[in-house]
Amino acid sequence: MELILKKTVESLGEEGEIVKVKSGYARNYLIPKKIAVLANKANLNLLEQEKATIEARKEKQRQESEALSKKISGTIINVKHRVGEEDKLFGSVTAADISEKLAEMNIQVDKKNVLLAEPIKTLGEIIVPIKVGYQMTSEITVQVVPLEAE
Repeated sequence: MELILKKTVESLGEEGEIVKVKSGYARNYLIPKKIAVLANKANLNLLEQEKATIEARKEKQRQESEALSKKISGTIINVKHRVGEEDKLFGSVTAADISEKLAEMNIQVDKKNVLLAEPIKTLGEIIVPIKVGYQMTSEITVQVVPLEAE
């Protein structure tokens, strides 16, 4: 089934693209959530008329993503965490913790955009990718250090 995307979907494509999907996915998810419309003649004509505004919106999003990427690229975050014997962490450092530390540095990143495969459970330096836009990522360094007893 051919559809025109009204919103960018990470696994399918960008806004304004014509994509082929299985009919069940289209009927049960994309169309009811107004993420896509059928690629019929009337909708294709509307797409042609709106192409300039869609391109302008995509370019603005790209510029914002690139600016955020430049801002966070190479950033080093220090996370202090309690440790037990043999330098094992009590708990772990999660995407939410990293997002909070970035917010303290006036960098707003949703915790869903912190691409952590699994929570950090060891001391040391870890390179963590951050999703900044459609198919764009940037990397930060997270240093997990022991919390000193006061």
